[in-house]
Amino acid sequence: MTRRAALAAALLLPAGARAQAPAWPNRPITMIAPLAAGSSVDILARLVAEQWSQRLGQPVPVENRPAANGNLALSQVARAPADGYTITVTGQTSVAFNPVLYGTIPYDPLRDFAYIARIAGISNALVVRTASPIRSLAELLAAARAEPGKLTYSSGGVGTTHHISSAMLAQQARIDVLHVPYRGAPQGILAAQSGEVDFAYFNISTLLPGIRSGAFRPLAVTSAERSPFLPDVPTMKELGFPDYEMTTWVAIATVAGVPAPVLARMVEVTNAALGDPAVQRRLVELGFEPLPPIPQPEMLAFVRGEKERWEPIIRATGARRE
Repeated sequence: MTRRAALAAALLLPAGARAQAPAWPNRPITMIAPLAAGSSVDILARLVAEQWSQRLGQPVPVENRPAANGNLALSQVARAPADGYTITVTGQTSVAFNPVLYGTIPYDPLRDFAYIARIAGISNALVVRTASPIRSLAELLAAARAEPGKLTYSSGGVGTTHHISSAMLAQQARIDVLHVPYRGAPQGILAAQSGEVDFAYFNISTLLPGIRSGAFRPLAVTSAERSPFLPDVPTMKELGFPDYEMTTWVAIATVAGVPAPVLARMVEVTNAALGDPAVQRRLVELGFEPLPPIPQPEMLAFVRGEKERWEPIIRATGARRE
């Protein structure tokens, strides 16, 4: 058929058929990860990307955009076309921490994104290196009170859950400790392991190899109940801090305004992956905690509630970023 004949045939089609979009997806989908390679969020992003690629038959490359506590990544997603070819992982940091830490951010967490599903939870563990003389939370607090301002702790950056976990301890225990932020979680963990800092809170999933190898001594976990990964380690609540809890949820999201059929397919693929026993086992192996599913239509209300819950907590820590 000549080009002219093909054009004439196309013009004979109904307007609705001519306007119909190509089947989704027909090209690669980009996953934007807001934290550094090797972090818990990066690990989860790559697992989701792998599942999407297998189930959709298209590559899902992961691009790490760790700058500005995730603001760079989320602003990139917010500006992307609403065509279903850009996705990201997000959680408390982008929803509730950053609006307080920065005052203004280049995206609106309630307006700019369509939340597909909550994937998993991540709790933190308080650790010291095995060579440390500190063997319990009580000993850590005693050392901090004996020499205010001397003890140091690392994080993957100001406003990360690692930082907020330690800031919450300082606030609730009324101790003076020094924050040493690093470029990302891997660097902060290495600093705690090498003795550059005295203690740290990091995601259990990224600490497990070091704990299992004997590099770290865990003193407490931040979840409401004991972690299935560290059943012999007490919670902060058990150790005398009833208001202390930090379990980070991670969700997958895309650009607000994607076509409804595309969003429905995204939800279908994600739910299928999360329901796969092999994926569930892999999440547990990586140190992630299963969370009850939230129907996609209820995700925005959930995010709004989390924003309202965490904003006053972050303000109370006094943490700020420029």
